[in-house]
Amino acid sequence: MMSPVENPFRKVRNGLIALAIVLAAGTLGYVVLGYSLLSSLYQTVVTVSTVGFGTPHGDSGKIFTIVLIFLGVGTALYTFTAVLEVLIEGHMRDLVRRRQMERDITRMSGHVIVCGWGRVGREVGRFLEAAGRKIVVVDRDGDRLAGLNVPTVIGDVTDDKTLLEAGIERAATLVAALDTDADNLYLTVASRGLHPDLQIIARARNEDSETKLLRAGADRVVNPQRLGGDRMASFVTQPHVVDFVDVVMHDGSLEFRHSELPVSGSSPLAGSSIRSAQLRDRTGALVLAIRRPDGSFLTNPTPETSITPGDVLISVGTADQLFALERFALAPT
Repeated sequence: MMSPVENPFRKVRNGLIALAIVLAAGTLGYVVLGYSLLSSLYQTVVTVSTVGFGTPHGDSGKIFTIVLIFLGVGTALYTFTAVLEVLIEGHMRDLVRRRQMERDITRMSGHVIVCGWGRVGREVGRFLEAAGRKIVVVDRDGDRLAGLNVPTVIGDVTDDKTLLEAGIERAATLVAALDTDADNLYLTVASRGLHPDLQIIARARNEDSETKLLRAGADRVVNPQRLGGDRMASFVTQPHVVDFVDVVMHDGSLEFRHSELPVSGSSPLAGSSIRSAQLRDRTGALVLAIRRPDGSFLTNPTPETSITPGDVLISVGTADQLFALERFALAPT
C-alpha cells in the first residue's frame, strides 16, 4: 500500500478540498466587500483562473484580490498537477509493468500457457502454481487478469501474435480452456502449427468435440462435465477412496505424494529389474505402476519386473523419498 506522500489520489483530494475552500472564502470575501452572491462567485472564479476580467472597487477589494490570486492560483496549480500526476503515473505504471512482464516471459522456457481465465482456467492456474510450475495466462479480457501475480498477455489467442507474446515457441504445455469448443479447436490447430512438439491439453464441452480436438493435435482432451459427473458418482460408490486420492494429489496435508518419473536410456534403472535396482531399499519410494512406451499400464509390478527405456514409473512416497528416487534415476551410469 502506498504511503500518503506517494498516493497521488490523496493529493487530488487535498487539492480539490483546498480549491473549494479558496472559492468559498473568495466568494464570501467579495460578498463582504459589497458584491452580490453571483457576482462574488464570478469574481472569485475569474481571479483564481487568472482570467482577471474586471477590477474590484476600492483598495480593500484590490488587496483582497491580490491575496486571492496568490492563494487561488497556487491551489489551482497544485490540483491540476495532482490530476496530471494521476493520469501520467497510472499510464506509466501500467507501461512499466507490461514491459517487465514481457521481459519475464522472454526469459521463460518450459512454462505452461493457460489460455482462458474463466472458471476452468483459474482452477488450472491455481493447481499449477501450487505445484511450482511457471505459467503465463492469456485472455482477451484485461479485467479478468487484473491483480494476477503471474505473467499475463491480453489478446485474442486465435491470433498467432498473441501466442508468440506468451512464448509458445519455448513453452512445454498449452492448456486450451476457452469458453467454446470452436475456439479451443482453432487454438489447438494454431498452437500445433507454431510448436509441433508442444503438449496441448484442451477443454471440450461436448462429446462430439473430443474427437475433433484430438484430430486437430490435442494430446489430451478433458470434458469438465463428464469428470464432474464421474466424481459425483464416485462419491456415492467409493467416497473414502476419492477423499484419499484428493488429499494425496491436491490437498498436500498428508506426508505421501504421487509422482511420475520417465526412464531414459542413460538411466541406471534402464535394463534392470525392480529387485536388482533395490528401489525400496535405496529410496524408500514404492512403484505402484509402470507405463510402457506403447501407452499400456502395468499395475502392481512384481520385483522381477524389468524396467526399460521409455517407461514411466508411477510411484508413491514422501517428498524426500520421491526426490531420492528421481536423483537415483537421473544419476549417470
